[in-house]
Amino acid sequence: MRTFWTLVLVIGGFALQAVSYFLLAAPLGTPGSPAFSDPRVPFAAALFVLGVMAVFSAAVVYELLPSRRG
Repeated sequence: MRTFWTLVLVIGGFALQAVSYFLLAAPLGTPGSPAFSDPRVPFAAALFVLGVMAVFSAAVVYELLPSRRG
């Protein structure tokens, strides 16, 4: 069970990081003005950090949940 939840957190965290960076923050195309460097969604960086926290919390979940072989 702990392997399942660990994988869910790792895959979900990496997916959240990818979506928040590539789809919400990084504008695609050639920069035409200084406003181009602003993210499309103002809270995209917070979602990216939340994804990093999910990946790191996967290690905590793996260590705290009991194994089946107890």
